[in-house]
Amino acid sequence: MSDTNAYFVAVIGAGPSGLFGARELANQGAQVVVFNRDIKPGGLAEYGVYPDKHKMKEGFRKQFRQALAHPNLTYYGNLRVGTEGDLTLDDLRSLGFQAVLVTVGAQGTKWLGLPGEKFIGSYHAKDLVYHYNKLPPFSEERFRLGRRCAIIGAGNVMLDIAHFMINDVKAAEVIAIVRRGPGEVNFTKEEMTRNIANLDMEAFEAEMKRVLPALQTVHQDPEIGRHKVLDALPKAEPKVSDTRFRFEFLSSPVQILGEGGWVTKLELEDNILVGEGTDVKARGTGHKRTLDVEVVIFAIGDKIDDSFGLPTASNAFVVNPSPRYPVDGTSYEAFDPAVEEPIRDVFLGGWARKASQGLVGYARKDGTNASKAVLQYLQTFQPTIPNLGAVAEKMKSLGEPIVTKEDIQKLEAVEEAEAQRRGLDEFKFSTNEEMLLAMGLPIAGRDNK
Repeated sequence: MSDTNAYFVAVIGAGPSGLFGARELANQGAQVVVFNRDIKPGGLAEYGVYPDKHKMKEGFRKQFRQALAHPNLTYYGNLRVGTEGDLTLDDLRSLGFQAVLVTVGAQGTKWLGLPGEKFIGSYHAKDLVYHYNKLPPFSEERFRLGRRCAIIGAGNVMLDIAHFMINDVKAAEVIAIVRRGPGEVNFTKEEMTRNIANLDMEAFEAEMKRVLPALQTVHQDPEIGRHKVLDALPKAEPKVSDTRFRFEFLSSPVQILGEGGWVTKLELEDNILVGEGTDVKARGTGHKRTLDVEVVIFAIGDKIDDSFGLPTASNAFVVNPSPRYPVDGTSYEAFDPAVEEPIRDVFLGGWARKASQGLVGYARKDGTNASKAVLQYLQTFQPTIPNLGAVAEKMKSLGEPIVTKEDIQKLEAVEEAEAQRRGLDEFKFSTNEEMLLAMGLPIAGRDNK
């Protein structure tokens, strides 16, 4: 138990938003306890960045280590907070926390509700990203990845999945299904450099010709889309497979067809564009066609976990429309629309506030701003004497192996030694059991999370 008065804050989630928010609070003198679902901190910076981006990932890890090293910050990993978790929000209140900053990301998966989505071979991109980044339990799941793959989406996650299918799986064909035209793709040139060597240029030109009338109808310059796709060519990374990569623009998935429970085809509906300039929307024409594919992967964004215990709307937790403590004009306060009142002591940051918004830099800024809103709220009453001992006892009472920041240091040392032994840039254990053993912690009976 601390003998110094300080504000006492719980941060739920240890991705970029949570860790940088926690660091901001700790820097301002608050005593902060971070609770994390996973064993390792880092969130999407650890488990969402493509595995071969070693320099980028290590840069993030260095910053996270610095945040965790703050003397005012305590870390507990390998536990869930929520109505169906190891701790509830009320449990945290009973432990004396004066405010709770929720930065749990967008743990849910968004689907379109198409017939056939349950066939084997139909997956959400996030599950596959977690799989190849070795996040338990996704790391242990088996994915049926065939020779022909359709990816629904037009962002950087689509390109990550395409990169995996081209470079690791070495599929015969990867097809990006884009609801609108080439001018509306929202991936970056830098990410496209990883895949463009495999782009079927003849098929791309044929596709541009096919959709030209629809673009002309809304006075959209086809060269805009051409540049968005092809500007990556000068810095194209070399091919490592013969995978044919191509686009199907102005196409929306209608249903997945299968035989014996396995994906065999994807039915598409052709779209037209309505509107003017950049403000365009896709509208179905009724004309349908099928593609022969064995895998359909949905890279269409994420949503928050409905079971967490906060009110939700439009794939996100509800925020106070009239914030008491705005930061840069933005509300970070949880809100209960049933009673039309803010949830007094709960704040939201990162993708928990706005799902699938921005990358790591956005999450860092949003978590920091959310912590500033928390600090405004805390100023309305007196600091307390944080009872860290009671929190530690509560962790022991859960009867499960709870991970501390000292344990994380042990794990990182073991993984680094293993990487050196194997001559690898990086080594990661792919199961919770292996990580717990490496840290010298007991393996309990609870299923991997």
